Amino acid sequence: MPEPWEAERTIGPERALKLVAEQFPEFRGAEVAPFGNGWDNTAVLVGDVVFRFPRRASTVALLETEAQALPALAPRLPLAVPLPRWHGRPTERFPWPFLGHRRLPGETLSERPLPPAREEAAASTLGHFLAVLHGLGAGVPGVPADPIARLELAPRLPRLRERLLGLEAAGVVPGAQPWLDLFEGVLPSPRPLAVPVHGDLYARHLLSDDAGVLCGVIDWGDLHAGDPAADLAVLWEVLSSRARPAFLTAYGAVEPETLRLARLRAGFHAVGVTAYAHATGDGSLLRAGRSAMDHVLED
Repeated sequence: MPEPWEAERTIGPERALKLVAEQFPEFRGAEVAPFGNGWDNTAVLVGDVVFRFPRRASTVALLETEAQALPALAPRLPLAVPLPRWHGRPTERFPWPFLGHRRLPGETLSERPLPPAREEAAASTLGHFLAVLHGLGAGVPGVPADPIARLELAPRLPRLRERLLGLEAAGVVPGAQPWLDLFEGVLPSPRPLAVPVHGDLYARHLLSDDAGVLCGVIDWGDLHAGDPAADLAVLWEVLSSRARPAFLTAYGAVEPETLRLARLRAGFHAVGVTAYAHATGDGSLLRAGRSAMDHVLED
């Protein structure tokens, strides 16, 4: 079974600049540089604007979600989020739409991990951020339902096992069994809730400044109306056990079954991130993924 990050199409900086400049002449002659390849999009920095291009047809809807929802969402959140301003249309030279937004200040936590002395403060900031996001309820326009039922974990167990055994064979983890053991027994199901959730909250999508202060949240393509457990996975994806109480104090009470579902989601997602990082040779993301995997085993 091919992995979702095995792209059908990638795009280089020079080609990206041509596509951008032919629709937005103000970028003609701008400096251009690679800005990263993710599971779903290729990002290119044109001047001070990040343009993101889908890597396959199935991910076009993710950018469309950002274009529709972020203008209404961004002013209501306590951390900076991208605000799409440039909407590229499909052409004969590139068959899918693309988006551009001003680059947000800060570096991702995968590139610049939180200093231990700042972790509890960051946890509190993150807990407050998610309390605000989830507290917006179902009234945010442009937020779709979860199209892939990402918290239905039982059907995903064969892929989890496949990835873990691959990581074990490659020597990335000493053994697959500790993580497989997490998924033994009856798995919890998502609750029928419909609050706005980021849907893909981990080290690569959180920004901090030079002082280790959280300052932004990026890549909102997985935004959907669903169970908060999808975002509460960040308790393990990013935070160690010593910082989780600060998060929960800021966020508010969470039912034990929701926390269990969030932890399992974190385990599944962290394994996927680690497998992707290993396959693509992304050293900083591999360290973040392995850290997240270890956090999941702390409890």
